[in-house]
Amino acid sequence: MTPLVRAAGLRGLVPLLDAFGEDGAALLTRFRIDPAAPDSDDALIPAGAAARVLETAAAQTGRPDLGLLLAERQDISILGPLAVAIETSPTIGAAVDCASRFLYIHSPALSVVQVPDPDGAPGVVGLLYRASIPGAPPQPQATELGVGLIHRVLTQVRSGYGLRSVDLPHPMLAPRARYAAFFGAEVRFDRPSAVLRMPATLMSSPLDSWDGVLRDIAVDYLASHFGEPGETLTARVRGTLARSVGTAEVSIGSVARWHRMHPRTLQRHLAAEGTSYEAELDGVRRRRAHQLLTETALPLSQITGMLGLSEQSALTRAARRWFGEPPSLVRKRVAAGRGGADGG
Repeated sequence: MTPLVRAAGLRGLVPLLDAFGEDGAALLTRFRIDPAAPDSDDALIPAGAAARVLETAAAQTGRPDLGLLLAERQDISILGPLAVAIETSPTIGAAVDCASRFLYIHSPALSVVQVPDPDGAPGVVGLLYRASIPGAPPQPQATELGVGLIHRVLTQVRSGYGLRSVDLPHPMLAPRARYAAFFGAEVRFDRPSAVLRMPATLMSSPLDSWDGVLRDIAVDYLASHFGEPGETLTARVRGTLARSVGTAEVSIGSVARWHRMHPRTLQRHLAAEGTSYEAELDGVRRRRAHQLLTETALPLSQITGMLGLSEQSALTRAARRWFGEPPSLVRKRVAAGRGGADGG
């Protein structure tokens, strides 16, 4: 399955292209990206399409530094709720750890992690940026945008953070002076990985924006509203439904809001995973019904309510569809089977 990325990663691209005399909205549409998507905090787009848009835009405008130009128009706010957790961390190191833990929310294809200095210099650490898009060719513009944005975020939370040098895994695209002006440090090309090298002491530097209470709220929100890295949207929706059926509203609108999506976006991504909201809701109810009918002696009227169904006749119709018989017979059949086993 193609990994997705939040469309906010392209925020600022349309006006940037328009400023160069190109039709930014038309270019996004060409790659089947809604031109309004980058201004949304919820819209998701294929990571490969986002990278190809950047490469095409760089070629059309004749600006090999397009990734850096776009990074200059962005800031930490494109990370949505993750930005709050990062900005309110107690130290730079804690902010990096938070980004490492939750960057998959922006896209499961992206990762940022602290690593030993690739040069082995004492007192220096690296911040490794990686974009993993299966089957995709190298995407230098997307890499420069990602590394450039990390540099911008670090500068935003700690001005003059002491960047030693930057490694990029592709050839030099723009004049060397352009990179020096953007990063304020040496940039090395054709390196094994994309890494920003910085003083190790930076990791323990406190952040002026630290707010322990707000950070705890932000981290708790991220942990409770989003799945684990690599977890499919189907699994996350299934978990939400399992927790909510019979106790809270389970309309597609409420579930979509829980996952910070428009209902149509939710349905579209579930369809890409081979399912639908209705199928997942039905599956959760079927499993819950079987458990309640076979493992409890609760009256059918109560089970009806625990499944979020409006009336007992709806339970009867659903049981016939699920199990081929009404709920009372499901219960009797399982009870008879247990009795036979006990009596044997």
